[in-house]
Amino acid sequence: MRQLNALGWMHNRLRMITASFLVKDLLIDWRDGESYFMQQLIDGDLAANNGGWQWAASTGTDAAPYFRTFNPTTQGERFDPQGAFIRHYLPELAEVPDSDINQPQLWAAKNHKKLDYPPPIVEHKSARKKTLDAFERAKSAA
Repeated sequence: MRQLNALGWMHNRLRMITASFLVKDLLIDWRDGESYFMQQLIDGDLAANNGGWQWAASTGTDAAPYFRTFNPTTQGERFDPQGAFIRHYLPELAEVPDSDINQPQLWAAKNHKKLDYPPPIVEHKSARKKTLDAFERAKSAA
């Protein structure tokens, strides 16, 4: 979000991870994310932005809730293992070693360090289960 707010742009992979986190982990209405991104993006395209948010929320015509829940930690480990991107936008994590950059709070606790960075606001595994349960309830009710 710091990149989006600073530049008005975000790489597509990060857009998908962010959208997934907001709608699947935090259960925020996809339309709120879509609207905010459209206001911020310098390359905002109504069809692509709207369709992308529906895709991430599993509300579009190709809804697939099981396959569209990105784990932000594993995505970071896979696509930014040395934390170059993270450190660029989160300089307060500069001293966290590469091996721990995607879970800095665990490193801080293990090493008795205090980070000037907030702890996770949600635990992904339980948030994912809550979302999948909600999809099951909706499917059963239909």
